[in-house]
Amino acid sequence: MADTAAMPKIDVSEAQIAVHWKEEEYYYPPQSFVAQANMQDQNVLDRFTLDKFPDCFREYADMLDWFEPYHTVLDTSNPPFWKWFVGGKLNASYNCLDRHLEKYGDKAAYIFVAEPEAEPELRLTYRELYKRVNEVAALLRALGLKAGDRVTFHLPMTPELPITMLACARLGIIHSQVFGGFSGQACGTRIQDSGSRVLITMDAYWRNGALIDHKANADVAVQTAHELGQAVDKVLVWQRYPGKYSAKTPMVEGRDFFMNDLLKAHEGKIVEPEKMDAEAPLFVMYTSGSTGKPKGIQHRTGGYLAYVTATLKWVQDVQPDDVYWCMADIGWITGHSYIVYGPLACATTGVIYEGVPTFPDAGRPWRIAEKLGVNIFHTAPTSIRMLRKLGPDEPGKYNYHFKCMTTVGEPIEPEAWRWYYDVVGKEKAVITDTWWQTETGGFMCSTLPAIQPMKPGSAGPGMPGIHPVILDEHGNTVPPGSGRAGNLCIRNPWPGEMQTIWGDPQRYVDTYYRRYNRDSTSTDWRDWPYLAGDGAMEAEDGYIRILGRIDDVINVAGHRLGTKEIESACLTVPEVAEAAVVPVADEMKGRVPVVYIALKPGIEPSDEIVARVVKANEELIGKIARPKFVYIVPDMPKTRSGKIMRRVLASISNRREVGDVTTLANPGVVEEIRTMVQGQDKTTRADALPEDIDKFGQNE
Repeated sequence: MADTAAMPKIDVSEAQIAVHWKEEEYYYPPQSFVAQANMQDQNVLDRFTLDKFPDCFREYADMLDWFEPYHTVLDTSNPPFWKWFVGGKLNASYNCLDRHLEKYGDKAAYIFVAEPEAEPELRLTYRELYKRVNEVAALLRALGLKAGDRVTFHLPMTPELPITMLACARLGIIHSQVFGGFSGQACGTRIQDSGSRVLITMDAYWRNGALIDHKANADVAVQTAHELGQAVDKVLVWQRYPGKYSAKTPMVEGRDFFMNDLLKAHEGKIVEPEKMDAEAPLFVMYTSGSTGKPKGIQHRTGGYLAYVTATLKWVQDVQPDDVYWCMADIGWITGHSYIVYGPLACATTGVIYEGVPTFPDAGRPWRIAEKLGVNIFHTAPTSIRMLRKLGPDEPGKYNYHFKCMTTVGEPIEPEAWRWYYDVVGKEKAVITDTWWQTETGGFMCSTLPAIQPMKPGSAGPGMPGIHPVILDEHGNTVPPGSGRAGNLCIRNPWPGEMQTIWGDPQRYVDTYYRRYNRDSTSTDWRDWPYLAGDGAMEAEDGYIRILGRIDDVINVAGHRLGTKEIESACLTVPEVAEAAVVPVADEMKGRVPVVYIALKPGIEPSDEIVARVVKANEELIGKIARPKFVYIVPDMPKTRSGKIMRRVLASISNRREVGDVTTLANPGVVEEIRTMVQGQDKTTRADALPEDIDKFGQNE
């Protein structure tokens, strides 16, 4: 049993369940995979031991082309604001495109698959992608945008998203993509925080058989940003079908412009890539935070690009002649790292799929894989669970052959892992179960598939150069194989790590380093372990098992949603006095938000209030934040100081023992709530309302 007394921030029941899981058996890669793998060197980890840090990461940087060489691998003079490959100059767009043209110019960089199956695939060669990126870069430059400016995207999964990303990178413009499924209001808050004056969006896109009017979100985003004090000068609108406007929302004269029209003036133009400092910001990606305000995770150019390139080559074994499909959304870090920057830097062929994996049926992914010759597949456990539920026998109907499969975004249960291995991989593909975060840039824990065996339910050991450690509340190391859980930390800096939180460096220090910092005046990196915010345990063999978040962020289908954001949305409903949000285990999505609300005096509970709470979350955050249940309770369980005891509510919703509640100010309400919830009072259930969530399964 875990030493729970030393870990007050970890969900005790979840940690106890985890430590009672049995250690799973090893699965070994087939020799045919080992023989062709990028990384076959059994001694690779010896090159990345801590005594060789940080110079070992030169091996990562050597995978890139540099305009000017770096003179210092790691500068620790201003901890924890580490600087990587200091003095070096490079360009991310150049490394993804220009350097491949001579050898791979006529090879497909992307194959775009539209959701409607009747539409033909679009193949973009590296040369064609290079041409389109340069034309967009010329357009952005003509608009007066330059290195260091920020531009916000609210784009769906079409080739225009990576094209626009790479065009910004070519000029040194910092891009900030907002997940396309987020609402216009969520987009507007991110515009304001980043200080963007340009929004790039698309008129429409396909989702679950419907052509969605996406332009409507742009109008809301601009208005929201304006109300927060940030003006948006221009809205640039890609057309889903060039030459045809597919949205019902009208264009705003003088503000909105069709990208397709503006690009006519830049046909065939070539823009020389800016020589960017290795430390120059490449992008800002917003992720939910526990304070209610999303965090702008800022990533650098040199270290980030080196890290995603190396990890893609070594973990997913991506090679130029592969067809690689990461089924994530580019709106999350997985898509940035492992659909755009990593795969293009490795000169492989990537698949971009527009729609829902289960449209029109659960056989769609396997038809795509068969038709396109996909041999590397990358998705989230939520998608795996969904595909298993809706079409458990579908993979066997199609003649595809995967050599490597990856899971990302959340832990995968051993039972789902085995279906993935046996049925999807046909017992011939290796699986890399990866753990990492928006903040880390790329994979942190994973097996190297040709060298280390797979183990269901475990993310594997640290990547080469990554040295994880489990710490208890007091900073003591929890020994591997002890069966005890603790806080997952990383001992050392690494190139892919975030630079800071955009506009809030103190929050960066406080969130990730303050807790275990040994000496705030020290410039020795050993005194600054990185706190990941996940509970974990380490097996005797060094494999890490992730238990879940230790803060109040809910991981819904691989999407991190802050409970404070959800609670704030609930409180916009006038009748709601208090709101508490807790994570609840879900068969498909892993975790889902469940909302408890207490009404203002004199207000009677009703389905209408529940419906408006659900609608508020969908409008202010997005449909991914739709709660599974909304319970109207007579009062919240509280301490005598008035703090809502969310732990008690989470235990009730997850059918666990609530423990001792005699110290609460109102212990009697706990039994009332338990009876209501476990009796499934339908008048307080959100799922009694029409369910229309259609987005699932991708990573933050």
